[in-house]
Amino acid sequence: MHPPSTKDFVSLTLTGHASGNYNNSKQWRRQSCWRKWKQLSRLQRNLILFTVALMLVCGIAAYPSVTEHFQGLTVVAKEEGDHALKAVITEVLPESDKLNQPLVPEPPSEKQKRAPYKRGPPGLQNRLQNKGNMSDTQVEKEEGEKLLVNWRGAMIDQAAERGTAKEAENKVDVPAVEQEVHSHKEPEVDRLEAVRDAFRHAWKGYKEFAWGKDELRPVSKSYGEWFGLGLTLIDALDTMWILNLKKEFEEAKTWVSTELSFNKNVDVNLFESTIRILGGLLSTYHLTGDTLFLDKAKDIGTRLMPAFNTPSKIPYSDVNIGKGTAHPPRWTSDSTVAEVTSIQLEFRELSRLTQDTRYQAAVDEVMQKVHKLEGKQDGLVPMFINTNSGQFTHLGMFTLGARADSYYEYLLKQWIQGGKKETDLLEDYLQAMEGVKKNLLKKSSPNRLTFVGELSHGQFSPKMDHLVCFLPGTLALGAYHGLPADHMELAKQLMETCYQMYAQMETGLSPEIVHFNMHEGSIRDVDVKLADRHNLLRPETVESLFYLYRFTKDRKYRDWGWEILQNFNKYTKVSTGGYTSINNVRDPEYPSPRDKMESFFLGETLKYFYLLFSDDPELVSLDKYVFNTEAHPLPIWPTAE
Repeated sequence: MHPPSTKDFVSLTLTGHASGNYNNSKQWRRQSCWRKWKQLSRLQRNLILFTVALMLVCGIAAYPSVTEHFQGLTVVAKEEGDHALKAVITEVLPESDKLNQPLVPEPPSEKQKRAPYKRGPPGLQNRLQNKGNMSDTQVEKEEGEKLLVNWRGAMIDQAAERGTAKEAENKVDVPAVEQEVHSHKEPEVDRLEAVRDAFRHAWKGYKEFAWGKDELRPVSKSYGEWFGLGLTLIDALDTMWILNLKKEFEEAKTWVSTELSFNKNVDVNLFESTIRILGGLLSTYHLTGDTLFLDKAKDIGTRLMPAFNTPSKIPYSDVNIGKGTAHPPRWTSDSTVAEVTSIQLEFRELSRLTQDTRYQAAVDEVMQKVHKLEGKQDGLVPMFINTNSGQFTHLGMFTLGARADSYYEYLLKQWIQGGKKETDLLEDYLQAMEGVKKNLLKKSSPNRLTFVGELSHGQFSPKMDHLVCFLPGTLALGAYHGLPADHMELAKQLMETCYQMYAQMETGLSPEIVHFNMHEGSIRDVDVKLADRHNLLRPETVESLFYLYRFTKDRKYRDWGWEILQNFNKYTKVSTGGYTSINNVRDPEYPSPRDKMESFFLGETLKYFYLLFSDDPELVSLDKYVFNTEAHPLPIWPTAE
């Protein structure tokens, strides 16, 4: 007998208005998906969301490479449309505007395209033959466009100068890349105007944000004070006169006449105020004949004299020009040798003009004491001298860089200024140059660049300051005035080295300090430590380029200077006015502005650029003038004196 059969299924009856009907509406499906999503664990939901987000990021990252492919397919059509648009624009624009940069840039041809930018210093090369520094290999925008980078709130113009307004009115459009390649063929008049434009731009920032102050801070549109004596304005007076910027000069002259007063309770540095203020006023007096500047020069010169009231007659570093007191720095009783031996040109000239011998007597006594001192090595001097004992300190350390550099420069220039009569000065200079050759001159590896290093207690260091780049010009000046011919050959070698300190940097601008490689097998000649990568808009290399071109007429020196000026415009020009020193010459993407325009950029750097590009040898003739270490020309004394 079998047990009763059981059902092997379950019967289910659905009730409601949807019973018996299949519902596939969008609303029902959304509700169903949401219920399934809610049924997932939190971990599952997070994994899904992470996957979707990752796919989205990858898609965005890949987008440019995809779009580039499709952009190429539309070039032909775009060119036809652009030509039509340009034809319409040509009909509408005035004639003068048709000569300006194209409003609709054409796609670059294969000839115009450049290799992609690569980081790292380029190999040693003459950039005249190879298109420039590493930063020049980047793909640039067409003419008419400017690349602007926002640096801490200020717009920095990174478009290199491409000629002047006058040039634009008289030439046919040339592709931007070709303009750079052939920049050395541009007429010199355009380069002169480019320097004037650079000065006007710097002056615009100073006038608007720092008028009457010591220094412009162009990025923050503010100013900095050092002595509170309008350093930038006074330093730039003779530059404006030489550049024939009479309007700007008259503005500055009015300020000197009505606002400049040295009756201030303020400490000033003897050396800096002598070369910038006293030198600038004396130079401007000689160029203009206006006694306003001589009167001001006599005032500041007299107020600086208390610095010489020391037991040794070696002057203190600091003077209070209001109180008539002087003192050494708080941390030492030493002065630097460069500072006490690089004020002679100015005080000697002040005595000649005023017939007051005390100015020259004070500075001549310093030179006589240094001439007799022990502690030198083959004519090279230590960096410090004690104001109490009058003796060298920190013996055994020798450099042609900071704290000693202009001592050597002023040995030669005082000899020239005085009519080549003071034989002690000449002997000290010649002996020092032999000491440089014997102790400090070396060759780098692999390209055997001649450089000047430093000596510390018998140990050689391949460290070279940018300041040392005054030396090629000084050697050339000596050779021009009859000193040994091998000085000119050494000047040319060192000039190449100083140029390479610019050319081998990614921005085309030199760092403050470099170290040269001397070991066989070195890959490159120059190394730059992180702390030394700043550029302060210094003039020394441009100064030496001026001397070398003036004496040799070799156009390469002009071309090197033109490259440097273009790179100043590209990496240091602030669009609202002024130029800024930068922290990193190795990073063209972000050189990191220091927000400071030193007064010597207007007083020296731009002046030497202008003189370098000028064809007039009588524009500050080197047979009639000698430049002080701040680029202020002072007359060579007549032989009868």
